[in-house]
Amino acid sequence: MGRNGGHNTAARRRCIQQGKRSMTDITMPSVNEVAPGLAAPSPSTKRLKVLISAYLCTPNSGSEAGIGWNWVEQIARHHDVHVILNGWNQSRVDPYVQEHPTPNVKWIYYDLPGLKGYWDHHRKMRRVYYYAWQFGAYLFARRLHKKERYDIAHHITLGTFWMPSLLSLLPIPFVWGPVGGGETAPRRFYKSFGRKGHIFEILRDIGRWRSYWDPFVRLTASRADKVIVTSEQTAQKARRLGASNPEVFSQVAIPLQDSIDLGQLAPHNGGPFRLVSIGRLLHWKGFHLALEAFARLHKELPDSEYWIIGDGRDRPRLESLAASLGLQEKVKFWGQVPRAKVLELLADCDVVIHPSLHESGGWVIAEGQAAGRPVICLDLGGPALQVSPETGVKVPAHTPDQVVADLARELKRLADNPDLRAQMGEAGKQLVREDFTWDTKSQRVLTLYQQLIKQNAAAK
Repeated sequence: MGRNGGHNTAARRRCIQQGKRSMTDITMPSVNEVAPGLAAPSPSTKRLKVLISAYLCTPNSGSEAGIGWNWVEQIARHHDVHVILNGWNQSRVDPYVQEHPTPNVKWIYYDLPGLKGYWDHHRKMRRVYYYAWQFGAYLFARRLHKKERYDIAHHITLGTFWMPSLLSLLPIPFVWGPVGGGETAPRRFYKSFGRKGHIFEILRDIGRWRSYWDPFVRLTASRADKVIVTSEQTAQKARRLGASNPEVFSQVAIPLQDSIDLGQLAPHNGGPFRLVSIGRLLHWKGFHLALEAFARLHKELPDSEYWIIGDGRDRPRLESLAASLGLQEKVKFWGQVPRAKVLELLADCDVVIHPSLHESGGWVIAEGQAAGRPVICLDLGGPALQVSPETGVKVPAHTPDQVVADLARELKRLADNPDLRAQMGEAGKQLVREDFTWDTKSQRVLTLYQQLIKQNAAAK
């Protein structure tokens, strides 16, 4: 692995010392963070009593559980929060809260009567259990509301548009989201996924189609005072379900301090031009397209390299593809590595390539831009909301051949223009600080709640 000289060592060390999770994980921000240019909430702002449904919600986690935790943390900066969550979370939440108190949050664990622990022992049935849990949680929430008199109800996780949240039946303003899952890979890409991936996509399409006939999903969408969606594709699905006002709002954010630490990584100016992909190795992540694009770039730049960080069921297929393209010596599969190592590797790369074909949000993109690396993604789903023409490249996705050709062309353009890479890197740092820290998310939610309360008062 090439190094970038001594001038980047101190900055890299500061970033590495922060690292205890993978680049795709979500971490908690400090509740005292305030992003530059954003005013702190007015002391006169009324603290609301908010009831949150977060089926999965644990600290220092990725995916749904991490999204739930971070949204709760940020809402609790301004309001008093009661969270209904599945009992499975208790073994992780309680020990953490004992050491890191959450004074504005009350954690309320609920399991279906007689089925406590069912989720742990029957993971294949977890969607069925979750669906049934919504009915029990509503009856439980209704009793709580009679006692507590909440101002707003907000469903956060699970964040999928095809599953209902019956908190929408409470007689108070209801926020649904962020919800995703409406993102779809163009059908012309299905064959490029391999047989298993192709079958997966067809079954996924069938599952989402079922939601249009689910009366409880339609009830959730139609009764929501505000629907927060993670992409325009999901907004279209929400409208079809009866939502009148879906707002496209990226769920991706990183702690402000992370954006500052990552911003200390200097550009990679020594050694070969190197691109990197970070994430789970799954067919829909599109890494097979990036490999084929890199093969074209490699013919023009024989010293170029491609590092792939992460693991998953598609790894054997990707390794076989790299071998068939004659790239064994130029493509490095690092597997799953600690965050500290990820940051070390990122410091030695020039461009982040993330050609995901359906994704609600990619934390890799936010962290890559925060580190000053241009990002290449497809103009699809959540990632497309995170990349601007100033910070990277969004490639249209019409056919696999077209995507491979466009990715290769953009890689060559960036390889030939270190000044352009530097400009995009600086713009990426600024974009993350302004739009993709948890502080900016909390400010938007604060404004949203205030609007809903005013609308509700006017309606009464």
